[in-house]
Amino acid sequence: MVRDLTQLELLTELQPVAEENVNRHISMAKEWHPHDYVPWDEGRNFAAMGGDDWDIEQSQLGEVARAAMITNLLTEDNLPSYHREIAENFSRDGAWGTWVGRWTAEENRHGIVMRDYLVVTRAVDPVELERARMEHMTNGFATPAIEHAKFLHSVAYVTFQELATRVSHRNTGKACDEPIADKMLQRIAADENLHMIFYRNLCGASLDLVPDQALEAINVIVQNFQMPGAGMPNFRRNGVLMAKHGIYDLRQHLEEVVWPVLRKWQIFERNDFTPRGEATRESLGNFLEKLEEDVVKFEEQRDRMLAREAKKREQQAS
Repeated sequence: MVRDLTQLELLTELQPVAEENVNRHISMAKEWHPHDYVPWDEGRNFAAMGGDDWDIEQSQLGEVARAAMITNLLTEDNLPSYHREIAENFSRDGAWGTWVGRWTAEENRHGIVMRDYLVVTRAVDPVELERARMEHMTNGFATPAIEHAKFLHSVAYVTFQELATRVSHRNTGKACDEPIADKMLQRIAADENLHMIFYRNLCGASLDLVPDQALEAINVIVQNFQMPGAGMPNFRRNGVLMAKHGIYDLRQHLEEVVWPVLRKWQIFERNDFTPRGEATRESLGNFLEKLEEDVVKFEEQRDRMLAREAKKREQQAS
């Protein structure tokens, strides 16, 4: 019987892979500065400084774009929780510590630039945004994980989560229909993609090292996946809007996030699982089949809803 590795054993065995991928990331990452993506000449004082407070008429963004931008920014705002998660589940020594610090610094830029853009352009209500930030950060976030396999759950989760965030940022940029916002979110999405590759490579190395143990962590994450913003104010309402208008929906989750990663790891082609791993793979396969059915049901419901709304608008216009 193959023995599961402890957290410390996993970190020790995977240290060379972490170092290689930290070096790879640093060689590929491009320096950029948040202030270069904000139209500062559009800024003006609010009432506390003798100007005017926010009004929805000042926003250039539509309802869907505003909801998506707020959701994406609040997700980035919760960085202290994510930092705590990976600092505890990885290590602060060697390449692990370098990555934790580097990743945190890069992620922090995303919240900085998005907030500056939204406040300067008056795209959203800054008071409501601050209240939501306070509530969401106070609640925090924790990856669901089994005690002895926290590293594996963490690295599996962030692989899918970083890719999901990339998809959401790119589609939000398009929904904004505003060139500066689109350029800014493309820049953020490029960061998220490099982060995803780091975690995907670490999780792939874990699969090679402890196939059954790693697959069990992946299976738990896939079957229980939630975006890290799940606890934020108005998450359900905003999530429905985003799914309804193609910013991040169930099909995108399955086809642009889950399947590309599973294929990269060759989950359904591997031959190094024991009967324990084979049982886990069967469970994952059954879940993915059901998810495909759920995608079809969701799209049918969405199409009916959009058709009803279009008909209602026509009636109101006539």
